[in-house]
Amino acid sequence: MERAVIFLCLLVASVYSSSLKFEKFVQEFQQNEPLEDGGKHWALLVAGSNGYFNYRHQADVCHAYQILHSHGIPDDNIIVMMYDDIADNKENPVKDNIINRPDGPNVYEGVLKDYTGFDVNPDKFISVMTGDKENARGKVIESGPNDHVFVNFVDHGGPGVLGFGTKMLKAQKLMDAIMYMHENNRYKKLVFYVEACESGSMFYDLLPKDIDVYVTTASNPHESSYACYFDKTRRTYLGDVYSVKWMEDSDKENLNTETLNKQFALTKQETNTSHVQEYGDLSIGEMTVAEFQGTQAAKNAQAPPKDPCEDAVKSEDVPLEILRRSLNLVKSKEEAREIEIKLAKLIEERQRTDRVVKHIVGLATDDHVTAKNMMETRQHISKWECYENAYDSLEEKCKKHLNIPENDYALRKLYMFVNMCENNIPFEHIDSAIEKVCEEENI
Repeated sequence: MERAVIFLCLLVASVYSSSLKFEKFVQEFQQNEPLEDGGKHWALLVAGSNGYFNYRHQADVCHAYQILHSHGIPDDNIIVMMYDDIADNKENPVKDNIINRPDGPNVYEGVLKDYTGFDVNPDKFISVMTGDKENARGKVIESGPNDHVFVNFVDHGGPGVLGFGTKMLKAQKLMDAIMYMHENNRYKKLVFYVEACESGSMFYDLLPKDIDVYVTTASNPHESSYACYFDKTRRTYLGDVYSVKWMEDSDKENLNTETLNKQFALTKQETNTSHVQEYGDLSIGEMTVAEFQGTQAAKNAQAPPKDPCEDAVKSEDVPLEILRRSLNLVKSKEEAREIEIKLAKLIEERQRTDRVVKHIVGLATDDHVTAKNMMETRQHISKWECYENAYDSLEEKCKKHLNIPENDYALRKLYMFVNMCENNIPFEHIDSAIEKVCEEENI
């Protein structure tokens, strides 16, 4: 059989004089091998953010699509959610082009656009993942009991929350969706790769170890993830360290022999900016990467020109660092002045965020020593109702000063509200402090 296939390919090659036509034929001829018991691959790729300074998130997801597509997962079984406001953005000097590493290929070419703009939101994401066609009103994961599902999420995050532009997905809602899929036999194995600050908090002490779900995250429950690959032409960061590490590995490895454990170990070792974590059923790590990212052989990509950790920066510092680096690239005094104004404004916004949160904590605790402790320690979330109510109160009542969830710097301060709840500060005190401080015009 193998010799017959080789002969058929040689015969076709003699007919097609163009190497491009032959390559296209080979790609169409090869099929992604079915999984055990006739199972299928399904994938959901999500970049939740928008705005040119968040370029890297959509670049990560576009790259992830290229990996799954090149390894044979059919487009019908891949769903991509991204705002799609980067490739033709007025700030992008190279139109219809997104790259994920310096001098890299255009990962935007041919990428699916199943959900874009404001359709990229938590409710739509949950509907797509759980196969709810009525609410999704578009492609959904139509997986069954023999199928493998791969989910890659990329955006900002905070304690127990993941970002979707102007909305946030809460950990317990995500866990409810996963449990629904488990209880309704929507997968045989489910794997999550999550790129976000404090992404470990979405699964720590929440994800059961016996429901056939395996998760890796860019960071532990208390730290930032890191952006990387600053591009002087585009004046933005092209990727995130955790994401480019696992994807550059998938680009070059034989996925049919590499295990998830090996990819996790490599990604963890080489991501020296944050602590990559794993959760859930760790035995799934013994399975091959191909069983979730596609079994078809793909052309090996070129090695990256440099280590992404060389210029890595905390996610919340990206807007600040882009402006600082851009200031060193401009040639006119007028453009330099414009950047300096933006930089001063951003610094003032961050300082106001610090003042607002400090004021709220001081008022809610009404004790200097306790307030200091809330600001200097980090605790895991166990009192979810109190914390989620506090988050909702901040989002509703403090948009003028904090602009949660669009202010990634403010998301880094949410741990203080976790701490207050864990230390039994009544929610009523926290809510009252939020309301009082956030009503003030000038802070």
